[in-house]
This record gives sequence, C-alpha cells and structure tokens, in this order.
Amino acid sequence: MFVQVPRGTKDILPQEVSAWQEIERKSKYIFSLYNYLEIRTPIFENIVLFKRSLGDTTEIVKKQMFVFKQGADQFVLRPEVTASIARAYLENNLGFGVKLRKLFYIGPMFRAERPQKGRLRQFHHIGVEAIGSFSPNLDIEIIELSNCLLKALGISNYKFLINSLGCRKDKTKFGHLLKESLSKHKKSLCKDCQIRLSKNIFRVLDCKNEQCRQITSSLKFGHSYLCSNCKVNFDTVLEGLNRFNINYELREQLVRGLDYYSGVVFEVTHPALGAQDALGAGGRYDYLFKELVNKEIGAVGFAFGQERLMLVSSKESPSEQLQVYIITLGQEAANRGLELSRQVRMAGISCDFDYSDGSLKSKLKEANKISAEFVIIIGDDEITKGKAIFRFMKENKQEEVEFLNIVNFTKTLTKTTK
Repeated sequence: MFVQVPRGTKDILPQEVSAWQEIERKSKYIFSLYNYLEIRTPIFENIVLFKRSLGDTTEIVKKQMFVFKQGADQFVLRPEVTASIARAYLENNLGFGVKLRKLFYIGPMFRAERPQKGRLRQFHHIGVEAIGSFSPNLDIEIIELSNCLLKALGISNYKFLINSLGCRKDKTKFGHLLKESLSKHKKSLCKDCQIRLSKNIFRVLDCKNEQCRQITSSLKFGHSYLCSNCKVNFDTVLEGLNRFNINYELREQLVRGLDYYSGVVFEVTHPALGAQDALGAGGRYDYLFKELVNKEIGAVGFAFGQERLMLVSSKESPSEQLQVYIITLGQEAANRGLELSRQVRMAGISCDFDYSDGSLKSKLKEANKISAEFVIIIGDDEITKGKAIFRFMKENKQEEVEFLNIVNFTKTLTKTTK
C-alpha cells in the first residue's frame, strides 16, 4: 500500500516555501524593531510541564496531546510554546542581569484534533513573549506589535477582541459569577459543559456548540469582578490602543483556552477564516511561573498561526528565480561547465547545471520550464573559441562572452535586474 502523509499534516512543497519564508522574514524584521530575540526550544517536552501550565481540565491536555513514552519518562509533542519558553527562561536563568527579556519564536506545534480549514495536527506558530514586567504599557506594546506585524504582512479587515480576567482573586470572582449565571441554563448546555460547570467553568466559554455559544454570548458582567488596580490597568491598555488608533471590540466572554492566562487577553479574528476565525491570540500569564516555581513573574505574549496568516495575506511573495542555467554538449564542455557553475555560485549568483543527455533544443526547453533568467551554452566550438554563448531568455537573444569574463559579466547583469 502506498504510504501517504499523516492525516492533519501537509507537505510544504518547493513552490510554496517562498511564501512561508517571506512571512518569516518580515516577522523577524518587525520583531527586531522591538528588540525581540529568537529562541528555539525542543519540539517535545516532559508531559508534566503542560499539565501544570495549561491545566488538567483543558481540552488540549485532556484530548489533544500527542503523548509518547521513553522508559519511565512520558513526553508530549508541544501543543504550544509559551510553557516551553517559560521553562527555558527559568532553566537557563534568562532573567539574570536584565529586567525584561523579549523573545520570539517560529516553529511547529502539534495537537491531536479534527483537521479542518486552517487547523491541522501539525501547524506553525509565529509569536513573542516578553517576560519580566507587570506594566500595562507592555500589554500596549504587545498588541501594537501584533497590529504592526499584520499590516507588514499585507493583512487587513481583521478585528481585535479584548477582555480582562483580572488578577487571581478577580478571576475567581469572575468564575463564581459565571457559575451562578450558567447554572440557571445547565439543562440547555451540552454534556461536556455540564461537567465543566463543576470542573473548570471558564472552559464553557470556549465551547463550540451553537446552543452553548448562544447562552454564553448573552452573559453581561461589565467587568464588575475587577479590583480597582486591575480596572486601572485595563483602562490604561484601552487608552493606549485608542492613542495608537487600534480598533478593538470589548468581548466579555473572551477568556482564552489555557488556564495560565490572567489580566488582559486578546484575540485577532478575520472573516475569511469562517467559523474558526481566529488568526491568533495573546495576553498576560503572570501566574504561569507560580505554577512552575512558586514565583510570580510578569509576562505577556501572543502567537499567530502561520497557516492562517497565509490564508488571508493579500501580498504575493516574490518567487526565487534561477539566475543562471548552464548547458553543455560533450564531456569536455561538461568539465568546463561544472567548474564555471562553481565560480558563479561563489560569486553569489544562483546557478544550476543541466545533467541530461538530450539535444540542445530539449535542454533549452528545460531552462524555460524552470524560468532561468540566463543560459550559458558550452560546446566543442565554444571551447575552441574560448567563449561561451550567453543567452538572455526573456529577450530571446544571445551573445558570445569570453570564459575569463563570464563571471563578472553575469554579476553586472544580475545587479541590474534585481
């Protein structure tokens, strides 16, 4: 039987890679403007890390993790990377000597969920984490950074949804208000949400069941659960977004799907994505470190799904055109051509070599297929003359160039065509 790619995963083919690289390149540039440095963590971690950080009752931990064992140890393919970065921050003492550590990441994540549009079992996140500050001004920067990134990627028509969960006491109070209100509708909730009422009330707000969503969307609390300090922080963030002319919508039901979130949380949605309309999300997770080392450390971040960014991006990425294609006729010409290809590449010019045994006509057809900008043709006559035929594919013209001058000649042309 022919073995196919696993369900919920996909091959990123050569013709698609340039679009991926363009998003990654622009993201890295934008992050550098805000002084974020790249971090790379393992794609698998000890399962304990995610159970402690995400919460035992979250859908991710209960149903969506790829778990495997190695001896007595149990590991999981990372379903997200914030917990991994928190672990790396603590383990490598990244807070030493700096008050604020700014990090960004780009890489694959894994969740065992039902594949659908923009949602795969292996998917990719682009995100940032700022660790070491409780300042609401940092929340403003994070949201402004995410807005700047989307604009740089040519994405429009998106919406910011924003809420505040407050501090730990506020979140507990919010949970009580939720439970009191939702208990009145218990029989109308799905079976999972009836269990969530007693296990983890906030997960009811994440439910995709239409009837549950109708019930939760009607709830109004007006942030009455926020203490004075958290209310001031939230107002500071909203005022900052207003100053930066970032449009947002207050969404009282927004809690994020992971237990470590507190304070300001946000989500970015886009209508082109349909029912699963989230482009990305973020927020504060000051209490995550308390779960890991019993110490509060101010932290805030966001992540965008790279596949989702590509679905809504309006800018086409530039394709990488091959600059030089070398065609040879005969073994002596092949020897000269191989040496020339090495010299051309060392000059920083992309180059490929024709290894087929076909005719000159078939070789030129191949050069056209791969969209080579220039073709260098070498045969017995060219070796005798000490000159190669240099063909301009777009203009359909050619001229003879001495072997000694061909690299410099090509360099001059590639500079003018870039």
